[in-house]
Amino acid sequence: MLLEYVGLSQINGSLVILDGVKNASYDEMVVLRLDDGSQRIGRIVMIEGEKCVIQVFEGTTGFSLSNTRTTLTGHPMQVDLSPELLGRTLDGLGRPIDGLGAIYPECRRDVNGAPINPVSRFYPRNYICTGISAIDALTTLIRGQKLPIFSGSGMRHNELAVQIVKQANVSDGEDFAIVFAAMGVKNDVADYFKSSFEAANVMDRVVMLLNLAGDPIVERIITPKAALTIAEYLAFDLGKNILVILTDMTSYCEALREFSSSKGEIPGRKGYPGYLYSDLASLYERAGIVKGKKGSVTQIPILTMPNDDITHPIPDLTGYITEGQIVLDRNLDATGVYPPISVLPSLSRLMKDGIGKGYTREDHNPLANQLFATYARVQDAKALASVIGEEELSPSDKRVMEFGRAFEEKFVGQGNTSRTIEETLDLGWELLSMLPKEELDRVDQVLLDHYYKPKTDPKQRELGLRRAFHDDAE
Repeated sequence: MLLEYVGLSQINGSLVILDGVKNASYDEMVVLRLDDGSQRIGRIVMIEGEKCVIQVFEGTTGFSLSNTRTTLTGHPMQVDLSPELLGRTLDGLGRPIDGLGAIYPECRRDVNGAPINPVSRFYPRNYICTGISAIDALTTLIRGQKLPIFSGSGMRHNELAVQIVKQANVSDGEDFAIVFAAMGVKNDVADYFKSSFEAANVMDRVVMLLNLAGDPIVERIITPKAALTIAEYLAFDLGKNILVILTDMTSYCEALREFSSSKGEIPGRKGYPGYLYSDLASLYERAGIVKGKKGSVTQIPILTMPNDDITHPIPDLTGYITEGQIVLDRNLDATGVYPPISVLPSLSRLMKDGIGKGYTREDHNPLANQLFATYARVQDAKALASVIGEEELSPSDKRVMEFGRAFEEKFVGQGNTSRTIEETLDLGWELLSMLPKEELDRVDQVLLDHYYKPKTDPKQRELGLRRAFHDDAE
C-alpha cells in the first residue's frame, strides 16, 4: 500500500526534508504533487531515522511546506529498455526527447546496475577499429576495455568523439552499436552531435542521451548510469558489442561535488567528495565481457583536465581505475594537427592481448614498439636541437627529426579520414622506411625483410644530400 505524506519539514535549494517516513530506502524515487496538480520527481539521497532528504529533479520553485504531497514509489530510478532504443535521442534520465513517441519497454531496470561477479568476467580479446591510426596502431581499443581520453578545455575532443562514433566498428562483422552520453553540454554542442550523426547516417546504430547545461545536476549524475544500463541491456540481452562514449566526465564530477556540498558532506581533495574514487569505479567497472554472453561493453570516457593538469583528482583517479589513457596535446592542437593525440603518454594496457596474428596483423606489436621508440628519439633530438640548433645535429638525428615531422603530419594528423588497420600499419612501415634498417632495433629481421621498403638506398640518399650541400656551397 502506497502512503502519501502531506507537507514538508524544510526546503533548501533543490533539497527537501520529509519527516516521519517509515521503511524508506536510499536512492528510492518519490513523486511530489504541488497545489496546481503538477508533479515532480525526486530521489532519496539521505536517511536519518525517520527523516528523509529528497533531491528534487526539476527544482523546488512553487513548493509549499504545508500542501506538497509526497509519495514513495518503492523502487530506485529505472530506465525503460527495448530494442527500439537504437536510433533514439533521450534526455539524461532515459526519456525520449526526439518527438518520435514513447518507448514501449520490454523491461525496466535499476540505473545503478548489478555488480558483475569477477569470476564471471571473460578476459577482453579482439579489438574495436576506430579508423584513427594513432589509436588503432599505438593505443588499440580492446573489446570490454575502459580507455579514457584526457583532453583540455577548448580542445577538439567533441570532434574526436563524433569521428569515433562515425568510424568505429568491429572486425568480425558482429552486431555493433554505440551508446553516446553527453553531460552538461551547451545547446550548440548538443545540436552539433545530433546533426553530425544524422549527416553521417549512423543514428540507426546509436542511442544518444543528452543532458544539457541548464538541466538539473541530479539528472547529470543519473545520465552515465542510465547510459550504462542501456548498454548492458543491448550487450548482454541482445548480444551486441556496445561502445559507450561518456563526455564530459568532468561535468559529472563537478555535479557530484555540488551535490555533495549541498548535503553538507565533508569535502576531500579540491572540494570533491571523499567517495569520488568509488563513485567513478562504480561507473567504469561496468565495462567488460561476461562468460556465456555474446556481447560486450567497452567504454571511452572523455574528460577535460582542469588547467591541463593530469594530476588533478578527476584524471588521477580515472587513471587508477581504467586500463590506460589517450592524452590530447595542446601544442599539437595549436599547430593544426588533428587528432592532436600525444603518443608517448598514451597507452592501452590490454592492447597486447587483442592484436597480432588472428586479430590485426602479425607485425602490429613490434611495429608499435618501434614507432614508440623512434618517436621517443625524436623528442631527444628536439631537445638537443633547441640547445645547439638543428643544423648542428648529426645526420642520424636529422633523419630522426625528418621522421618526427612526417609522423606527426601524416600518421597522427590524419584529419577526418578513416583508415583500415592494414592502411595504418602500412603507413607505419612507410614512415619507418625513412630510416636506415640498422636503426630499427625493435623489429626482428624476418619482419624487416618483408615490410621494410626504403624509397632509396641509404648510401644513395646520403650521396644525394652531399651533392645538394655541395651545389648550395657553390
